[in-house]
Parts: sequence; structure tokens; C-alpha cells
Amino acid sequence: MNFIKRGLLSLWAKKGRTLLLCAVFSAILIFVLAGLTIKSAAEKATENAQNSLGATVTLAASREAMFGGGQNDTSTSDSSSTDSTSERREFTSTPVKVSDAEKIAALDNVKSYVLVTSGTATAGDGIEPITSSSSTSDSSQQGPGGMGGGDMGGNRQTGDFTITGVSSSANYSSFSDGTATLEDGEALTADDAGTNNVLIEETLAESNDLSVGDTFKLTDSDGENEVTVTVKGIYSTTESASGIAAQVSMLNPVNTIYSYYTLANTLSGNTDEDTVDSAIYTLSEPSKVTAFTKAAEKVIDTDTYDLTTDDQLYQSMITPLENVSSFAKNIVILVAVAGIIILTLIVMLMIRERRYEIGVLLSMGESRAKMIFQFFTEMFVTMLIALVIATFTGNIVGNVVGNQLLSQETTTSQTDTQTQQGANNQQGNQNGGPGGGGSGQMGGFNTAVQGSTEIDDLNITVQPKEVAILAGLGLVISFFSILLSSFGILRLNPKKILIG
Repeated sequence: MNFIKRGLLSLWAKKGRTLLLCAVFSAILIFVLAGLTIKSAAEKATENAQNSLGATVTLAASREAMFGGGQNDTSTSDSSSTDSTSERREFTSTPVKVSDAEKIAALDNVKSYVLVTSGTATAGDGIEPITSSSSTSDSSQQGPGGMGGGDMGGNRQTGDFTITGVSSSANYSSFSDGTATLEDGEALTADDAGTNNVLIEETLAESNDLSVGDTFKLTDSDGENEVTVTVKGIYSTTESASGIAAQVSMLNPVNTIYSYYTLANTLSGNTDEDTVDSAIYTLSEPSKVTAFTKAAEKVIDTDTYDLTTDDQLYQSMITPLENVSSFAKNIVILVAVAGIIILTLIVMLMIRERRYEIGVLLSMGESRAKMIFQFFTEMFVTMLIALVIATFTGNIVGNVVGNQLLSQETTTSQTDTQTQQGANNQQGNQNGGPGGGGSGQMGGFNTAVQGSTEIDDLNITVQPKEVAILAGLGLVISFFSILLSSFGILRLNPKKILIG
């Protein structure tokens, strides 16, 4: 009798055993398929995050160059007993040349870039800054040099407004991430180079009864240059002032004025219009940020400039996905191995019950190979039934398990991010209060993280590719379970089997 026919007849004759095998095999394949679909969905979501979010690379003057390249300015003071020598490092502002910034902009993988210059300005005719009630009421004690916008300890002038000069307002992070939205007028573009066009916040515009096309005057923080500017656009912002920012006019987000970087240079006292404070590049493929940085370092003077990368937002979004994908891969491996072990034990018990059948067939001249193929045929048929069941139910299990895993990983990632932000804020407070270096950039990043949309749902669907992989794994599980369970009895001769 054909071994395939014998296997089919055996399955039909032992319906209870067949149902048991189908149930066990279905459970194994369902969880294997769930792991495959979760892994595939996580990888797809990661790819989508790469397309929707761009890592940024910032070009700015190197710290060593800003401090005179490590050279020291030495001064000697006399004392009654001995001469003492004190050394200090002299700080020198080193702007970024626009020509150098454009060399990097010409490289591959640059989605967009923006040239940035920051400064401050004092209110002139036609405009007054937005101030808090406390700072207004205390202005008599503070005088012109109070926290509202004059001296800030000593004779340092802080100004009433923060001037952010950009080469394109649409490419600047506040506008590209949705923190700021243009409500009226037009955005700043390359056509505004050399002009005095500005964007002002709508609250500031309403307070001063300004609209698109109106003009007002700004004075640089030294009070030497007065510039008449034209309102090209009015924007709104979701940022709000709190703490010390509410007391200092220039730190209040509504007192931020955007202009082309040439105007910001003028108000900052920089006579070279072909330089900026920094250049920020948004990459189209965040995963290639390291390769981009290496390529950029080849076209600039690394002794003068530093390149810093900021893909924290991208990393914070894909970290849970990577963890889910890794966990799903482990599910596939562990369930496959466990499936082989479980099925091997079940089939081993079933084969022991069929010792007499095996002994008779072998004594009649049936080869051991055909006996193994008979058992494999039985397992293969049950695998096909289990494969159909898994194909229709694995998607449900995958969605439940996958989204639960993602939710847990996202919660863990958010907790870690908040802890890191708290540490950064504490460090920022210790490093110099409201004017501390880097506080603006850190605040911008925190705002971006808070405003970003977390990936909290996986689009898990069963694709033909996953079904094909599942079928292949099912064949492997079937073959090894039959091979391992049959080895013990098929190595004996028919006489010993029948006698036993």
C-alpha cells in the first residue's frame, strides 16, 4: 500500500489524535505568525518614521576656535614676596561662512537646510514688547536696566526682543515642527536677503495694532543702530513663557521676531553679511547620519567648525519599535523551538502506540525511509490544516500582542525621556540661569519631543510573504519532530519491535 495513502487512512481512522495534532500545531503556528507579522509591522513603522522625521546636523564654530584655539592670554601681577601668573582663555566669536555652509548643503541626503543668526533688539518707535504684570509693576524699582529688558546684572544689555535670523522660515524648526504657524502674510525666503522684512507673533501684533505691511523701528542692544522694519507676516506659537522667561521680555516666545539672517547680523553688529551663527541641515534618511557627517567633515575645516547631530526625536520614536521587533523575533525563535520539542514528545508517544503496525510493515519489507515519510505525510496534512487556521486567526493575535508590547515599550521610553529631560533642566539651571548657553536649543528639543506624535499603533496585517515563511517554518518543525521521535524505534529490527 502506498505510504501516502496509509498516512491519510491513519489520520481518518484516528480522528481524536488528528484533532489533537491540529490543535497543538495551530497554536504553534499562530504565535509564530504573530511574531512574524509584528516584526514586519515594526520594521514598516520604522521605515515610515525615517521618511516623516529627519535627523538634523548643525554646523557651528568649534569650541576650541571660539576660545582662541587653546591659546592663553597671560597677565602677570606683582606681590610682596613673589610674582604670580594668572592665565585666562580669551573668547572670540567665530561665525560660520555661508560659502562653507553651502558646501555641505550640496551633499547627498540633505532634505532641507536653514542658516541661522540670533541676536537681540530694543523696541523703537511703533512697537512695545509683551511684558508680564509682575515685570510691569516692578519696573519702577528695576529702572531701564531691569529684568524687563535692560541691564541684567552689571551693564550688559539684553534687549526687548529676540531676533532670529533665518534663510528660510519654513525650514526653521519652530515652523517645520508646527510649534509656530504662519497666520497671515508670507514666509521668509531667499528673496528677503538684504531686506528688513520680519515676522512677528500675533499677540505682539495685536498689542501694538500692527498688521502685514506696517512698519516699526528696532534698535540694536548697544543703542547705536536704528532700523526700520516691515511686517511681512504674522505667526502664532504654541510655546508659552513660564518662570524666569515670563519676567524677561526677550525670553518670552511672543517677543521673538524672525527676519532674514542679514538683518539679524546688522542688529548684532556683524558687518559681514556672508556669515551666520550656525547652519542646520535636515536629513532625508536619518539612518545615514553618520555617513553624512563623515562626508561633511571632508569639505570643511574641522579645526574651525564642529558638526553636531540631533536625531534624538527620531531615536525616541523608533526605540520602542526596535524593542518590539527584537521581541517579536525572539518569539518566532522560541515558539519554533518549543514547537519542535512539544510535537516531538506528542509524536513519540503516538509512534510508541503504533509499535505493532511498524513492526509488521518492516517485516513485510517496507523501508524505514517510507515509514518516516508516512509519519511525515500525516504531520504535513495536519500542518496544512493548522496553517489555514493560523492564517485567519494569527492577525488577531498579532494585533493584540503587538500593540500591547508597543504600548509598554512606549511608556518605558517616555519615562526615560522625562527623566533625562529633568536631568538636563537641572543641569541647565546650575549652569547659568536664563542666559545659560544652550538653554534655547534644549528648550526647543523638549518642545519638539512633547509635541511629537508617538507611534502608538501598529498596522499588523498578514501578508503572503509571512504566510510563505510560516509554511517553511511549519515544514521544518514537522520534519524535525518526526525525525527525532522516530529515531528510537526505527533503529530497531522488526523482530525486536514485535517481541517488545
